[in-house]
Amino acid sequence: MFKRFMVATDLSPASFAVVSCLGMLKIYGAQQCLLLQCLSFRDAASTALSYHTGTIEEMLYEQKDILEKQGFAVETRTVVGTPKQEIVRIAAKEDYALIVIGAQGHSLVEEKLLGGVACGVLNRTVKPVLVVPTEKKQGEEDACEPVARCSFSEHILFATDFSEMANSAFTYVEQLVTFGARKVTLVHVQDKIKLEHHLEERLEEFNEQDRKRLENLKQTLLDKGAPQVAIEVCHGVPYQEITRLIRERNVQLAVMGRQGRGFTGEFFLGSVSRNVVRHSVAPVLLIPGL
Repeated sequence: MFKRFMVATDLSPASFAVVSCLGMLKIYGAQQCLLLQCLSFRDAASTALSYHTGTIEEMLYEQKDILEKQGFAVETRTVVGTPKQEIVRIAAKEDYALIVIGAQGHSLVEEKLLGGVACGVLNRTVKPVLVVPTEKKQGEEDACEPVARCSFSEHILFATDFSEMANSAFTYVEQLVTFGARKVTLVHVQDKIKLEHHLEERLEEFNEQDRKRLENLKQTLLDKGAPQVAIEVCHGVPYQEITRLIRERNVQLAVMGRQGRGFTGEFFLGSVSRNVVRHSVAPVLLIPGL
C-alpha cells in the first residue's frame, strides 16, 4: 500500500521525532523510504559558506540510521530549490505512495521546512500526506518527541461527509483494513452552524439518514475483514468533534479526504481538515480527491 514513501526533513528536533516513530507503517507494506532534505537557495548558499556542513550531513545520516533500525531501506537526498515545490515534484515524478511530514502543538511545525512548507505541500500535492504530531520535551528547549499514538493500526478514525471526496478517501480505509487495521470508527458530524437557523428541527431525521449511511460503510469494512467497526454521529463544530473523539477514543490514526489541491468541500468547508491537523493528538492521513 505504502511500499515507497517519502519523509521530508529539515533536521529539526521535530523531524527527528517524526522519523523515530514510523516503524509501524510496515504493517501497511512500507519498505523503501526517501529521506529528503530540501534547502532553499538562500540556505544552500549559507550552508556552503559555513563550517556546519559536516554536522548537517551527520544529522541526515543519523536520521537514516533511525529509519534503518526500524526496518526500512533508506535513501538520503538533499536538493536545492523551493522546498514545497521540490517535495511535491519529486513525490509525483518518482511516484511515492505517501509523503510524511510533521506537526507540533497546535500549529504545523514552525521550523523552516515543516511550517509554511508543510501547508504548501498539503495544498499542492496529489499524493496522500501523513502528518505526524510531535511535542516538545518538558524541560528541554531544543528537543521534541513523537506523540505516543503512532501504532497506526490499533484504532483508525475515518471522518466523512459522504461527498465524492470522502468516498475517495474511504477506499484507503478499505485498504488499511485489508492490511490489518484492528478497529475503525466511522464518524459524521452534523455541523451545528449550518443547521441552527433553519434545519435544527430536522436533526433527528438527518441523524437517522446518516446512521444508515455509516452502517453501509461499516458493512463494507466488515466484509473486508475488519475485526471491529464502530459508528458515531455527532452534532457540533466538525473539527472540534473529530479531535475530541480522537482524544477520548485513543485513536491512533485519523483519515480524512481533502479536495484536489486545497482544503475545500462540503463538511470540510474551509479550515476543517487544517484544524484537525493542528489539534489532533494522533497522526492524520489526508487523502486528495480524485
